[in-house]
Amino acid sequence: MRKGQKTLIQELLPSLEIFLPAEKSTLNPTYLFAPPVKEIWLEIGFGAGEHLIQQALKHPSVGIIGCEPYINGVARLLRSVAEHEIKNLRVFRDDARLLLKALENESIARTFILFPDPWPKVRHHKRRMIGPSTIPLLYQKMTKGSELRIATDDKSYKEWILWHTLFSNKFDWCAQRPSHWKIRQHDWPETRYEKKAVKEGRQCSYFLFKRRN
Repeated sequence: MRKGQKTLIQELLPSLEIFLPAEKSTLNPTYLFAPPVKEIWLEIGFGAGEHLIQQALKHPSVGIIGCEPYINGVARLLRSVAEHEIKNLRVFRDDARLLLKALENESIARTFILFPDPWPKVRHHKRRMIGPSTIPLLYQKMTKGSELRIATDDKSYKEWILWHTLFSNKFDWCAQRPSHWKIRQHDWPETRYEKKAVKEGRQCSYFLFKRRN
């Protein structure tokens, strides 16, 4: 890690980092932001933060929480936060499921899960972020009619995502034609991993779901 990155972690991260509340307490995410924000968005696994930064810049009235356990990705994000003087972004450096469990119910207006680790081996499928335990948790923490955006370049994970999300009966798939899930929409900033996938010839899928009332 470079010296500049270490400095950002020491000086900037403490003002942005989220810590879990005491056991059995809940976290109201609106209190994490000053000045007040209109709603809260969540990105699970932001990598180097390209998508997270663009969303924060385009939507200054929205408070955005990014979850990422890897310090190198956090360091890259902090560099962009400092460069653009972003105020509406907070960071959780652990498993996003821990944060979800602590958040108040119906407190998240939009969730992004972009190109999560596919854990391709069958014995590792239980580690996938999308699954029978996380879908109900997301439903519980997201507001009525809110958006759940998921992207992947892994064929088996694509099928897994659709099966688990639709089978749950908690989210509706918004696609009406193939272009709605084969082509990234204009308000869906590109990520570094997505560029790599396209360069290597892998088909990316972009799923937009809405939480049922």
